[in-house]
Amino acid sequence: MTTPPAGLPASAPPSAGLANHTTGGAFQAGIGTGRHGMRRTGLPPASHGGARAHRAVPRRRWIPATIALLALGVTWACLGSAGAVPGIPGLSGRFGPVSAPAPARESPGPGPASPPPAPVLVPESGPGTFTVATAGVDATRVGRPYRVEVEDGTGVDPDEAAGQIAAILNDAQGWSRGGVVFRQVADDRATLVIRIATPDTADAICAAGGLETHGELNCRVGQTVAVNLRRWQLGSPEFDGPPEEYRALIINHEVGHWLGYGHRACPGPGEPAPVMMQQINGLHGCVSNAWPYAQDGTFHDGPLVP
Repeated sequence: MTTPPAGLPASAPPSAGLANHTTGGAFQAGIGTGRHGMRRTGLPPASHGGARAHRAVPRRRWIPATIALLALGVTWACLGSAGAVPGIPGLSGRFGPVSAPAPARESPGPGPASPPPAPVLVPESGPGTFTVATAGVDATRVGRPYRVEVEDGTGVDPDEAAGQIAAILNDAQGWSRGGVVFRQVADDRATLVIRIATPDTADAICAAGGLETHGELNCRVGQTVAVNLRRWQLGSPEFDGPPEEYRALIINHEVGHWLGYGHRACPGPGEPAPVMMQQINGLHGCVSNAWPYAQDGTFHDGPLVP
């Protein structure tokens, strides 16, 4: 059942009231005869037939006027007596407030698309000079001393990088879980030097130890760990994680070599890859992993690679 608009009687839905009354020819005829329909047109002259002449009056002429008056009365009763009805001249009526249809509200379109992040530009080469990180230097004499250096012109802040490296080395799943204690220094007391270098400079450091890294890999030569800037900034396509997590794999893997660990292989399908596995060359069924220890303290190990 259609619910009538406000002010419209429930017994007169719009489809039965407005449409027929505004467009129907019968209603227009009712308005026209409302003024003149009661005027008698006179009786025809009596015929010489006497009483028969009176019965010959054309009574059908009263039928249209009567119908028109009835229609006008019904309309007046339905519409009321106050306020003009638009579109019907000479007739007063009341619908109550007639609400204009609400304008169609345009659904908001999608907002402007966020611009894609700017690509990280990695310079292929640099001057070969390094800046030593000084923030986070530990003045105590406890732990194995290490130093962090960043090649000039790479865009990497040395102190910020040193903070990330310290967090990796001292993480509960890092090498410190096995009892190794590290401390950062800024001088020659360091027995471990971690250098973040452009690909060309990293290749030169690694080549000094007889290693070919082709502008892509990291290495450890003696007491120096060369971190390839490309890997530090972009991560690895073989590693299922963000570059920030891949940085943990770089540090833990190369520091593991410095501690005396060799390469390991995948222990089995679905197992965490050992941190000493060369994950950049493929996972071989293992799952990416950046830490030497599990949360429960288990060491992630695998078959030794000859």
